[in-house]
Amino acid sequence: MKLTILGSGTNLHPTRAATCLYVETDIRFLIDFGPRSLANLLRTPINRHEINLLFLTHLHADHLAEMVPFLFDAVFYSRHQGRRKDLVIYGPKGTARFVHRLLKTFPGFSKARFQITIDELGNKPVLLGKTVIFPQRVTHVPDLVCLGYRIEHQGRSMVYSGDSELCPALIDLCRDVDVAVLDCSFPNQKPGKGHMTPAEAGRVARQAGVTKLILTHFYPVAERYDLLGQCAKMFNGKVRLAEDLMQIKI
Repeated sequence: MKLTILGSGTNLHPTRAATCLYVETDIRFLIDFGPRSLANLLRTPINRHEINLLFLTHLHADHLAEMVPFLFDAVFYSRHQGRRKDLVIYGPKGTARFVHRLLKTFPGFSKARFQITIDELGNKPVLLGKTVIFPQRVTHVPDLVCLGYRIEHQGRSMVYSGDSELCPALIDLCRDVDVAVLDCSFPNQKPGKGHMTPAEAGRVARQAGVTKLILTHFYPVAERYDLLGQCAKMFNGKVRLAEDLMQIKI
């Protein structure tokens, strides 16, 4: 299993793209598609026209706004340059209505020469090839369903929290995982509702028995503090700060 972090910040971070992960097992897929992450994707050898699976954690703009230029490019390619794979978009309740409205709102999107399928996920796992993806509702904001994802393939596992507070569901999702990529939006000194601090992410990792912890989804204020030091007070395992274009073999 291989993970490429295409975005490790949030909406208007001065140096980071907003959140986006590219996961490679026997299949390849994106999780979230935040602003500026498409530009990072173009800096890699990844063929964007081969991407046919997208998992959304929730419907906030900093996690999906890059779908607009991605779809514009895909529609243009399919109509004028070559054949493109069909696209399947997985996400929480509300994803189908959102995507259908997006396709109707932007001129030309409905003329794509490939099929777009939306699958709204509950708590049942998704089996794709030899990869199993477990969605789990986590606590972010009260008026929106937000999912974390656990990916398992050939005895290896990773979790991406999406946006989440410290909650029992997230700890369960991370149980004994090899790599956990967790929301760490704010420092301990300036916590923000709906997100985690380094100490809270460390507590999740410690209680769940995580092997390696990657902190991500940084707001600019977080960069002014010693996030690794704050996390280490709660978790004595391996911890790294996510960086755009970071690659991790699991």
